[in-house]
Amino acid sequence: MSDIAIKIENLKKQYTLGAIGGRTLNAELQSWWARKCGKEDPNLKLGQDYADFGESFYALNGINLEIKQGEAVGIIGGNGAGKSTMLKILSRVTAPTEGDVWINGRIASMLEVGTGFHGELTGRENIYMNGAILGMTKKEVDQKMESIIDFSECRQFIDTPVKRYSSGMYVKLAFAVASHLDAEIMIMDEVLAVGDMAFQKKCLGKMSDEAHGGKTVLYVSHNMATIRNLCTRCIVLDKGRMIFDGEVEKAIDVYMNGVASDLRINYNFDGKKRSALERGTKIYIHDFSFVGKKIAKYFSSEKMKFCLKIEGKEDITDLRIRLEIRTIDGTNVGMSESLPLINIRKGETLVERYCFDIANLAEGSYTLRLTLFELNDLGYHKGLDETTELIYFDVVEDDNNRTNWLPQYWGQVKLPSVVKI
Repeated sequence: MSDIAIKIENLKKQYTLGAIGGRTLNAELQSWWARKCGKEDPNLKLGQDYADFGESFYALNGINLEIKQGEAVGIIGGNGAGKSTMLKILSRVTAPTEGDVWINGRIASMLEVGTGFHGELTGRENIYMNGAILGMTKKEVDQKMESIIDFSECRQFIDTPVKRYSSGMYVKLAFAVASHLDAEIMIMDEVLAVGDMAFQKKCLGKMSDEAHGGKTVLYVSHNMATIRNLCTRCIVLDKGRMIFDGEVEKAIDVYMNGVASDLRINYNFDGKKRSALERGTKIYIHDFSFVGKKIAKYFSSEKMKFCLKIEGKEDITDLRIRLEIRTIDGTNVGMSESLPLINIRKGETLVERYCFDIANLAEGSYTLRLTLFELNDLGYHKGLDETTELIYFDVVEDDNNRTNWLPQYWGQVKLPSVVKI
């Protein structure tokens, strides 16, 4: 097993919904002992049965996997497929319910933005603390301090408490620390989604260098272009099971064939994690739905109509909508920002309809991401809340306007016809 970095056998992780975590440890132990002895649970309400809230499910269900040293492996799948659970087990954040995991080498993991950061400590102090959490000695941190600061691009603010950092600065500093750990295995869970484009490119370059330098890289992402650029092998998870393990392009085909059928018209974002702590604090998106459709499929001659249910947490005027459209493999197609559309008061809930012209989209499958934003005093975009998962829709050609469109040659945008003036 000398060339094996990670070996997984029959890995399972089971969670019990509603049964753990809502009470004190003492109460949980009392309940466990009562069930073991066949007695009535002393912590249940009168008339309540333990079975009423003890439903369980497998986040991972029988994963078998070997990853060799120096491989760059992508892990893809829909929300709830088990990707993050697998990485948490490999990073020793949580333990498996069943199965065995062998790890040959030290791990540097980035599962959450700023994991281990303390808001009251400065960036420099958090480098020491985060480095210690990742297994670095003080001497190692001292030797790499300047390199970490340079890579993070946060030198001007390095002695400022990180509670004043933006989410982008958080991820820059956290990635800089993790990437400088002398570890044989790097684990990344979509952490680059928060950073700006230039920093994402820089991080991907760093990860690519590490992979080509003999380190093992595991990377979870919904961006297929990133998976293509970074990984030499790809795994597809679905509902806790591994449904494909092999070439990157074949894995992407398997994944896309699965998500292309997800053309539902209603999405709810209550309680869903936002990409940054400040998102959802001033205004909150509850629901998104396509209007007048049974499935999210459009003719290119139609206009897309959608409905938003939003709640004001503060008084906001001149709120705007930003739409980002991509192909389902993550390739950027286009972006649109509206003029001011919404005024809302604190405590007010609005349910309003909007319209978007998709006439120039070629036939194909797409994802949509929506952000509510305002302009700050300097005229820059300030995102306030967002749809927390990808919204899927298809575009098909009208029978009387069908062309032999080849996206691999022409892209996804059809320019308007030439007309005589």
